[in-house]
Amino acid sequence: MAWKISCLMRMCRFLLLVILFLPCEVTSSVLTVNDKTENYILDTWLGSQESLKCAVKNHTREEELLWYRGEGTVDLKSGNKINSSSVCVSSISENDHGITFTCKLRRDQSVSISVVLNVFFPPLLSGDDLQTVEEGSDVKLVCNVKSNPQARMMWYKNSNILNLEQNHQVQQTSESLQLSITKVKKSDNGTYSCIANSPLQMETKDFHLIVKDKGVAIPIEPIIAACVVVFLTLCFGLIARRKSIMKLCIKDEDPQRETALKF
Repeated sequence: MAWKISCLMRMCRFLLLVILFLPCEVTSSVLTVNDKTENYILDTWLGSQESLKCAVKNHTREEELLWYRGEGTVDLKSGNKINSSSVCVSSISENDHGITFTCKLRRDQSVSISVVLNVFFPPLLSGDDLQTVEEGSDVKLVCNVKSNPQARMMWYKNSNILNLEQNHQVQQTSESLQLSITKVKKSDNGTYSCIANSPLQMETKDFHLIVKDKGVAIPIEPIIAACVVVFLTLCFGLIARRKSIMKLCIKDEDPQRETALKF
């Protein structure tokens, strides 16, 4: 009896050890990127190149790795997957700013590590640089901007700081600087400059606004009504003319019939 109890206790201890140590074996593998064990932000520059090397630490068997760029997978060569894997990000552009690269274990994708690119670049400005409007209409000058770090924005007019008038309104976001002008006047004519000043560089983009004389408004409805009246008059005239022609034709036919009977 004592022997059976001893065997049962040994089995229980064995099962307990399996339960305790099995999760440790499964989750003991640790991923690093460029020897960092935690998610991090990588500072880089426009036009540069970065290499990201993911490696498995504390592994007890060969581990296959996956790379993701954002939500999409990165194609890896067969020799660049087991226990360590590298990706190269070349010709870095402003569009790579904020992109996340993630390395994962294929067998357990909850084991992962991520790197976010923080791309520094000077202001990049764009927008419709020529607009022609009539006096009295409304217009918007929109200066689109991309910059990291964020640039300080302002409007100039004809090389001087823009003095905002009652019909002017300025709105700024992290991606644009907008000037709205309501009921445009002749004095609003000119060259407006969008100035973006960042710690890296200052950039300028010119927007040309041409204000032309207000055109004479042509009343459309009276013209349409007059055209309808003329059309109906012509129709009635043609109908009346047709009746007269028909009467003449009938009169011409009657004498011919009488002559034929007499003959």
